[in-house]
Amino acid sequence: MEDSRKKEVIRLERESVIPVLKPRLIMALADLIEHNSDRAEFLKLCKRVEYTIHAWYLLQFEDLMQLYSLFDPVNGAQKLEQQKLSSDEIDILEQNFLTYLFQIMDKSNFKIASDEEIDVAHSGQYLLNLPITVDESKLDKKLLKKYFAEHPHESLPEFADKYVIFRRGIGIDKTTDYFFLEKVDMIISRIWGWILRKTRLFSRRSSSRRMKDPKKDDGINSEAEDQDLYVERIRIENMELSLRSLLSKITIQEPTFDRIIVVYRRAGMSAKLDRGIYVKHFRHIPMADLEIVLPEKKNPSLTPMDWVKFLVSAIVGLVAVVSSLELPKADVWVMFAILSTVIGYCAKTYFTFQQNMATYQNLITQSMYDKQLDSGRGTLLHLCDDVIQQEVKEVIISFFILMEQGKATLEDLDLRCEELLKEEFGVSCNFDVDDAVQKLDKLGIVARPMVVLEVKHYLSEAKRPYFGFIMLSELLTLWGYWMQEH
Repeated sequence: MEDSRKKEVIRLERESVIPVLKPRLIMALADLIEHNSDRAEFLKLCKRVEYTIHAWYLLQFEDLMQLYSLFDPVNGAQKLEQQKLSSDEIDILEQNFLTYLFQIMDKSNFKIASDEEIDVAHSGQYLLNLPITVDESKLDKKLLKKYFAEHPHESLPEFADKYVIFRRGIGIDKTTDYFFLEKVDMIISRIWGWILRKTRLFSRRSSSRRMKDPKKDDGINSEAEDQDLYVERIRIENMELSLRSLLSKITIQEPTFDRIIVVYRRAGMSAKLDRGIYVKHFRHIPMADLEIVLPEKKNPSLTPMDWVKFLVSAIVGLVAVVSSLELPKADVWVMFAILSTVIGYCAKTYFTFQQNMATYQNLITQSMYDKQLDSGRGTLLHLCDDVIQQEVKEVIISFFILMEQGKATLEDLDLRCEELLKEEFGVSCNFDVDDAVQKLDKLGIVARPMVVLEVKHYLSEAKRPYFGFIMLSELLTLWGYWMQEH
């Protein structure tokens, strides 16, 4: 950007999640069908697709919930004792649980946050202005390390052996306030930066390096840029300096992770190993305030830089006062002004820290009561339902396009599905066409002669034996569970 103080844009990769609610999606597509008979058959097909996909995942979801009951931090320890399992058997079960969990995360279009994404999130400040760190001594380092050793993933973050942050969806968060102390800090930092530039403390080499950064963006494929999502970050540090902006309310803006799930295990505080696995679900977390979802956070305190400021201010004030006393005629008012300036600066640093602490406590409370959706079993149930919803929507959208066109290539189907979502619902996503076609093929809805997809006739009951078989198998499965419980 030519003027970095006016605009800061973050480029994010478009995700595969379809944010449109399933009932709205089905009814909107049904309204696009002209004939009433075809519309009724389409609605019936949507129901059968949902029942079938639910049957596919039923046993997997049951296994997931049964395994988690053994590692629930609340009651899991008691159930493990009742099972009389050996340590090796428990290790196998917990790895099986993580395998199921990561598969469900992938099907729900959650992705593991990489180091690059974490760096982008931490490159700015929003409402949280304190350095937050994790107390690694309170986190287990064996569980996830063993899982990733057996199931390698690309772009794992440095902390992946202690905890994993899954993220999905992008949003916007805005806050309007006066931000008086933050504006004072901004003015001081700009004055200090101006002094450094005037004294030429920055070498020409560092300046040339800063000029090379934008060229990296120039080398990016323009086609890849078209697929990305651009979100503006509005910060106090980049605001235009004027009397009106300093004395009036301003609105700051930060992109958010729409959904975040954190998985970790606490380290055992005694000889007995803690087997509980924590799964916490958050919503609308600003990228710059990502620290509020970290597990086992240390209580923030004054940073080493703050203490350096205190010491330097005290030394400068002391030297100034001593120098004034050595003069033939010591001016009391000069000493008073020096001392007042030093004390005022120290007080300003202290009260800024206290305000940041109050903001931090408020954000933590908000994350617990407002931004935290659920944890443990509730989060897993939500994920199971979300998997079905996403899978059904992918099948319905891709089938609707094939029904309208009759046949299409993978590339054409991918493009038309994304255009449909953009035109009819105003949402932009990277449609996972490969996964959708695999499900259509498994359902027996499409034929694949060579590289062209062709929809099969679905209006005749005689040509839908597959659905009848699946519906019967689902009923038999549910009946079997009922017999086991009764």
